[in-house]
Amino acid sequence: MKTILCYGDSNTWGFATRPGEENRYAAAERWPGVLAARLGAEWTVVAEGLNGRTTVHADPIEGRWLDGSAYLLPCLKSHRPLDAVAIMLGTNDLKARFNVSAAEIAWGAGQLLRIAVTSQTGPGGKAPRLLLICPPPILNHHGEATDLAEMFVGGYRKSLAMAERYAMVAKEHGAAFLNAGDHIMSSAFDGIHLDADAQAALGRAVGDQIVKLGW
Repeated sequence: MKTILCYGDSNTWGFATRPGEENRYAAAERWPGVLAARLGAEWTVVAEGLNGRTTVHADPIEGRWLDGSAYLLPCLKSHRPLDAVAIMLGTNDLKARFNVSAAEIAWGAGQLLRIAVTSQTGPGGKAPRLLLICPPPILNHHGEATDLAEMFVGGYRKSLAMAERYAMVAKEHGAAFLNAGDHIMSSAFDGIHLDADAQAALGRAVGDQIVKLGW
């Protein structure tokens, strides 16, 4: 049995965009759940999503504990041994309050890879295999959620530049890379989260990547 940890934000947690629904998709609809179905009984998929989580930023408004780098090592240690770790963070770094560039967001993702590489949480105390997933670009509008539009002002252009930067960072740290934007789009509901079909498509894409890599 192999284990993969999926470390992310609200799109890994499964924030739902369907009107009238509870605000979270069912476990089987979330991309880690779809990934589990794709990989089959040989794999255990551990979903570690948290609304508002950033790569390396302690959020002064929503909570300093949303710094993804602060929790990653304890998370890896608690679930070891891990054959693989998939990281998809960076969308919340686009919030105007952080005032960081696409390159700096990618560097934040690189810090997470560095933590994982040196974590000794893979089989035999080695490093787990790593997959860095660049989140899809956010949309240039946010439906009726005007508070989100203000919160993410300037984020659209930055999000378009992230994939190239993420690919470079992944290569630097010996991680595999997947550009989610090649497979899915953010929802027109709020420009940030994923519709159910995008959750499913992302889970399948991650699964296909893992199979292709021979993990």
